[in-house]
Amino acid sequence: MPEKQFTPIFVGKDPDQDAWLTAFFLENHIDPFAYPYKVGTVEQIEFMVYLENDERYFPCSDQMFEAIMSRLDKAYLQQRYQYVYDKVIKMVEKFIDSAYDRKFLTTLIRIKYEHEIESSLIIPSRLEKRLCKIFLSRTHIENPYSLEKQHENRQAQELLDSDTFKKALNHIDGALENIDTLSLNALRKKIKEIEFKRLLSLLCTRDLWCAKKMEIPSLDEFKNLFGTTLSGKGLSRLIHLIHSQKSKILWLTDESGSVMVDIAIAKFLADLGHIVILAVKESPVFKKVSLTDIRTDPVLAKALENSHFIYEKTISKNRLVQRLKLDENIYVVSDGTQETLNLLLVSTTFARIFKEVDYVISRGHGQKKRLIQTHFQFTRDIINICAEDQGGTKQLSITCKPRHPDFINFSHKDLEDRANRIIDQMKAAKTKNMTVMFYSGIIGSIPGKIDVAKKIMTCFIDHLKQQYPDLFIINPSTYYEPGMDADDLMYMWEIVQTSNYIDIWRFQTTEDITVSFGLMNQKVPPEWIGKDATYSTGCTKEMRIAQEALKTNPEMQLIGPSLDKFMRRNEYGVGSMYDQRLADG
Repeated sequence: MPEKQFTPIFVGKDPDQDAWLTAFFLENHIDPFAYPYKVGTVEQIEFMVYLENDERYFPCSDQMFEAIMSRLDKAYLQQRYQYVYDKVIKMVEKFIDSAYDRKFLTTLIRIKYEHEIESSLIIPSRLEKRLCKIFLSRTHIENPYSLEKQHENRQAQELLDSDTFKKALNHIDGALENIDTLSLNALRKKIKEIEFKRLLSLLCTRDLWCAKKMEIPSLDEFKNLFGTTLSGKGLSRLIHLIHSQKSKILWLTDESGSVMVDIAIAKFLADLGHIVILAVKESPVFKKVSLTDIRTDPVLAKALENSHFIYEKTISKNRLVQRLKLDENIYVVSDGTQETLNLLLVSTTFARIFKEVDYVISRGHGQKKRLIQTHFQFTRDIINICAEDQGGTKQLSITCKPRHPDFINFSHKDLEDRANRIIDQMKAAKTKNMTVMFYSGIIGSIPGKIDVAKKIMTCFIDHLKQQYPDLFIINPSTYYEPGMDADDLMYMWEIVQTSNYIDIWRFQTTEDITVSFGLMNQKVPPEWIGKDATYSTGCTKEMRIAQEALKTNPEMQLIGPSLDKFMRRNEYGVGSMYDQRLADG
C-alpha cells in the first residue's frame, strides 16, 4: 500500500483551521512569537529544515500532526498519551518508597495529565516533558536513572573491551571472498567495511548490557551477531563514508549502553579522518544520554576523555568554524533540550553545527519519527539507525533522507574564495594609488526593508565616488547572493576586514541616510529617521572587529558614530540580519 500523502496546511485560507493551528503551537509552547527567548526563529529553523510555501515546522511525525489537526483519530492520540502517562507513573513507582509520597505524586500527575490532554492539542513528547517536570521538581531527583545508565554503560564497555569481542572483530572466517582477486587497495577497503558493519551490528544487542549481570557472548555467538541483517537505503550512504574524503558528521546519540557503541563507531570514523560531533541532551530525560551523565559517569568520562567539548550555547559561525579546524576529530555538544528531539528548542550552537556538517546521523525510533517519518526535508543528508524486531529476529534498519535539492550551501571555501577575490580587488586598487574604504551600514536591521537599505547604501557610495574619484569603496550590499544568511556574510566580511588593506572604515551616519534620500528626491521615512550604523547588530560586530584590526593596522581611519553608541546591539536573531529583540515587539 503506498504511503499516504501529507497535505500541508497553508495559513490564510480557513480561519477556523488557522486558529486551531495557532492553538497547537501555543499549547505546546513552541510558538516563537509567544516564547521568543525559548523557541527558535524561522531563520534558525531554516538552518536545519528547508521550509517551503511559508509552511510552519512542527517537531513530530506527520501522523501525529494530522491526528491532532484533524481531530478525528482520538484513539491513536489516546494511545500515545497513555504510553507517556504509564512511563512517568512507572518512574514514580520505581523511585518513590514512601506510600504517601507515591500516592500524592500519582494523583498530582494524573490531574495534570487529564488537564493537558483535554484539548487533544498537545504533542506526546511535550506532555512527557511536563509530567517529568512535576516528578523532578517535587522529588529533587535530578537524574533518576543515573545508576541504571551507569550500569548499562559499564557493561557495554566491558563487552567492547573483552578479549572475545576483539578476537571476533578481527576474525576472518570466510568474510573475505575471492581474496586472491583483490588488490591491496580493494582489500583494505573491504576490511574497513567488514569492521564497520560488525560495529554497527552491536546496536542490536541492547538486551546484553541491560541485563542485571551480562555474560560476554562466546566467539560463535559474536559471529552470529555479526551476521545481523543490516537493511535500508541508508546502509550504502554509511558505507560511502568509509571510502570518502574527510566529512563532518553530527551524530545524535540515543540511550545508555548503546552510547558506548556510538563512541566506538565515532572513534572508528575519526581514525579514517572524519570529524564526528556527538550530540547529547542538555539535562537528564529517562535513559537518554545527557551532559550530566558525561560528568558523573566514570565510564562515559573515560571514553570521551580525549574529545573536545563545545559548551557555548550561542557560538558564532566564525568561532565554530575555527573550533572545528582544531586538531580534533571527536567533539561533544549538547542539543540544548530535555526531550528526544525538538528542533524548535535546540540551542543556537546545535543549529549552527547542523548547518555546518555534511551528514546528520540519528539513532533510535524517537528520532526516526521526527526526521524520517515526516514530509519535511532538511538542509543536510539525514541517516537514521535503529534496531527492529522482525518476528523475533533483530535487524538493524538504516534509513536515509537526502537534503532538499534546492538548498543552497555556501561552504567555508566558497566564502573564503569570495573574500579573497575582494581582497585582490583591494590590492589592485592600492597599486593604482587609490585609497580603500570599507562602508558599513544598515542592511537588514529594519525587518522588511532590506531592498531599501541596499538602495540607500549604493546611492550614497555612488555619491562618494563622484566626489572622490581616487577612492575604492567596498559596498557590502552588492555582494549578497540568494541563500546567504547573516552568518555567511559575517564570516566572509571578517576575512576581508582583517586583511589590513582597509585605509578608511566608514560607518553609516544619520547624515549619510538623510543625504541618500535627498539624492533620491525622497523624504526620509519615519522608520529611517535617526537611524545610523549603531542601530545595526552587524555593524556593532564590525565595530568590534575594527577595534581589533586597529591593533595591527593603526593607520586605518574610522569615520562614523562614536564607539560608545555601538554597545546596544549584541547578537543576531539567528540566521537573520537584525537584532533578535527588534522582532519581539
